[in-house]
Amino acid sequence: MIRDKLKALSARLRVIGAGTETESPERAKPRPGTRRRPRSGSQSPGSENSRSSRATTLGNGEAGLSLEYVPSLDGNADPGEIVWTWVTYEEDPTQGKDRPVLIIGRSATSLVAVMLTSKAHEDDPSYLSIGSGAWDPERRPSAIKLDRLLRISSDNVRREGAILDRERFVKVVTALGRFHGWPASVRSIDDLVTPNRR
Repeated sequence: MIRDKLKALSARLRVIGAGTETESPERAKPRPGTRRRPRSGSQSPGSENSRSSRATTLGNGEAGLSLEYVPSLDGNADPGEIVWTWVTYEEDPTQGKDRPVLIIGRSATSLVAVMLTSKAHEDDPSYLSIGSGAWDPERRPSAIKLDRLLRISSDNVRREGAILDRERFVKVVTALGRFHGWPASVRSIDDLVTPNRR
């Protein structure tokens, strides 16, 4: 029954409110304290290999999102897990850094995730506080960035960080549903996510 609900939801749900990343000559200058991702070989910024080697923002109306909660620390990135991958800066996609991201589900061709940050954003409605966990060695409080959904290839996940408990996962997905205006069924996601298979 839960799987049927997830399938029905996946058929209706579209990623909403996240723009696609574009390269801009005006944004090509490095900002202080940031770094460019090292490129191997002769990849140009727009090459297929370069694009596939980073987390990119899902475009408006892009492939349907299937929400899942199936964490399993088996070496593969699964929904419900916090993993580390290269994430480009929104204001300059030629730069970025390794960041923890929470896998929330899958699209037709990739994993879908949201970014974590340890910076305080208490008064910003586009962030959701989730507390601390094993994904951060210093156990700093973390927040989820709600307004940017990321497309990630499982091949580009660098390491697993931790499993986010089911209660906090439901809180994140519910907040995403409200923020992006997803169907009402997503807002009561508690009966849609699958049991933890640890």
